[in-house]
Amino acid sequence: MTVNHQALNGGIDRIGQYLTRSIQGDIPEGAITPEPDLAHTALGNLCQRFNLSVFERDIILLCAGLELRRDWDQLCGQAQGNPYRNYPTLSLALAIIPAADWQALTPEAPLRRWRLIEMGESQSLVHGSLRLDERILHYLMGVQYLDRRLATVVESGAEMQAALVPSHGAIAARMIQQWEQASGPLPILQLWGSNDETKRAIAQAIAHHFHATLLIIAAELLPKQGEDLVLLQCLLEREWQLNRAMVVLDLSHGELTPGLFRLLDTLQAPLLLSAMIRQSQRHRALITFEINAPTYPEQYALWTQVLATQAATDGRSHLTPPHLDQIVSNFNLTPGQIQAAAIVWKTQPPPDDQDLWDVCRHQSRPRLDELAQRITANAAWDNLVLPEREYEALQMITAQVRQRMRVYQDWGFSRNQERGLGITALFAGASGTGKTLAAEAIAAALNLDLYRIDLSSIISKYIGETEKNLRKLFDAAEGGGVILLFDEADALFGKRSEVKDSRDRHANVEVAYLLQRIEAFQGLAILTTNLKNSLDPAFLRRIRFVINFPFPKAPQRAEIWRRTFPPQTPTQNLDYNLLAQLEVSGGNIKSIAMNAAFIAAEADEPIQMKHLLQAARSEYIKIEKVLTDAEIDDWVN
Repeated sequence: MTVNHQALNGGIDRIGQYLTRSIQGDIPEGAITPEPDLAHTALGNLCQRFNLSVFERDIILLCAGLELRRDWDQLCGQAQGNPYRNYPTLSLALAIIPAADWQALTPEAPLRRWRLIEMGESQSLVHGSLRLDERILHYLMGVQYLDRRLATVVESGAEMQAALVPSHGAIAARMIQQWEQASGPLPILQLWGSNDETKRAIAQAIAHHFHATLLIIAAELLPKQGEDLVLLQCLLEREWQLNRAMVVLDLSHGELTPGLFRLLDTLQAPLLLSAMIRQSQRHRALITFEINAPTYPEQYALWTQVLATQAATDGRSHLTPPHLDQIVSNFNLTPGQIQAAAIVWKTQPPPDDQDLWDVCRHQSRPRLDELAQRITANAAWDNLVLPEREYEALQMITAQVRQRMRVYQDWGFSRNQERGLGITALFAGASGTGKTLAAEAIAAALNLDLYRIDLSSIISKYIGETEKNLRKLFDAAEGGGVILLFDEADALFGKRSEVKDSRDRHANVEVAYLLQRIEAFQGLAILTTNLKNSLDPAFLRRIRFVINFPFPKAPQRAEIWRRTFPPQTPTQNLDYNLLAQLEVSGGNIKSIAMNAAFIAAEADEPIQMKHLLQAARSEYIKIEKVLTDAEIDDWVN
C-alpha cells in the first residue's frame, strides 16, 4: 500500500472511531488513532492548497469513508439515531469531530467555495446529505481526472511534440518572463495570429516551463448563463490548484459577452488568450504578442531537418529537393504541416520535386476551400491575346512572385520594404477582356492554386462584419501556395465622398484593413474591376501593378478565334477574319464557339460558319446587343 493510501485509510479509520465512540460511548480520546503524517500525500496537498482547517479535513475524510468503506452508511445512520439518515451530514460532523467549527459551513469557506463537497437538498442545512466531489475523490486516490463538467468545454493540451523554432521560442521566453516578473495578479497573455497549431505550441512551451498542464477552451462552447459561468470559473481555478492547469481561451469564434469579460478579469489562474481583445475593453492587465509563421530561414531549416529525419527512419539516403527554396518561398507551412508533407512525399515511388510541390498545395487548401472558389488554372500564355506591353507586365508579375524570396531575403530588400512582402496587381477592363484568363495563366505558370473571391459578397451592411469576413479569408490564405483573385474591387474601393456618418468612417476602415492584409499577404493578390475610373486614386497608388485589358480590336479578335477551338475539334471552312467582324470581347467569343460546337454536334457536322452565326445571334440576345449586317456580311454564301 502506498504512503498516500496509508494516510487516507488512517484518516478514515480515525473518523470511524469517532463514529463508534458516538454510537457506543466507550472509546476514550487517548485510544483514538493519532493523526498520520500527511506530508507528500494527496490529502496533505489538498489541505495545503485550499487552506483547509482540521475540521474541514475531517469532513473530507467523513465523506471519503462513505465511498471507500462498506459499513459506513450503517455507522452514519446509527450515529445519527436514524437508519434512514445513513449518510454524512453537517450535523453529524459537528457532533462527532472534536475540532468542530461552524465557520467551515459557510458558502465562502473552502469546502463550499471550491466545491470540494456536494450538499444534497434538504429542509435543513445541517441535515442535508454530504458527498465528496467526484474529482476530489479521484484526486485523493492518486488519479488525475478531468472534471466531467469541464469535459464538454475543455480540450486537454497535448504534449509538446518538438522544439519551437527560434522566433517562436523567443516569444515564449518573453511571455514566461512577464509572468515570472509579475509582482501582483498575473497579466493575461494574448497570442495574436491565425495559426492555431503555432499558438498552441507556444502555450505548451510555457506550460512545460512552469511544470503545468494546459486546458484549451473554445469560447463558443462556454455556458451562457451567469451561474453556469460561475461554476466553470470555480472548476478552472480548482484545476489550477489541483493540477497546475493553465487556461487557453480561444476567442476566435465566440461572442464577447459581459459574463465572458467578467471571467477574463476575475479568473484566478494563469490565462492565455488566443484572439485579439483591445486593452480598452479590459480591467485586468493584458499583454499581446503577435505570432507569425516561421521565417523563411526557419522553414528551410525545418524542411531540411524533417527530410533528414524521415530518410533515417526509412533507411534511405537523405534526399533534399533541388528546388526546396521555391517550395519555402511559396508555401508558408507550420512545423506540423511540414512534418506531414514530408511523410506523404517520402511515400511517393520515387519522390520528386513535383510530388512534393503537389503535397504542399494539398496541405494549404482545406481552410481556404470553405471561403473562396478554387479555379482550375488550365490557361497558358498562348491562350492570351494582349498588346505586347500588357503581356510583358504579366510576365513581370510572374517573375516577381517566383523570385521574391531571393530578392527580399537573400538580397536583403526586405529591410527596405515598408508594407510587407506581398505583390498586388489590378486588372482593369470590360467583362470578357481576359482578366480572369490572365490570372489563370499566371497561376498555371507558377503551379499555384487560384482562388476567386467576390468582394461584393463579402461586403456587409453590418458594421464590422466585412472586416471579420476578410480576416477569415486572409487567415486561411496564410498557408501560401495560392493566388487570390478579388473580383469587383470597385465594390469596396470606389471613390468616397467626405465622411458624413459612422458607416462612412467604418467603410474607410474596411478599405484600410483590406489594403493592410493584401500588403502583408506573402503571395500574389489580384484585384479586378470593370470601372477603373471609379476607383479611389489613393488606393491605386498602393498597387504595384496596374494592367489595362483593352477591348480587342479586329486583328486581336481574329487571333482569339484561331486559338479558341481545341486541336481535336472538327471545323470546316472557318474564316477568322470574317468572324473578327463581330465586335465582342474574348469572353463572348468563347461562349459563341462553345454554343456553336453543341449546335454542330447535334447536327452531326463539323463546326461551320452557319453554326457560328446561329450561336452569335443567341449571344447577342443575351448581351442585349444588335447584330448588324456589317458584322456578318459574307459569312454564309
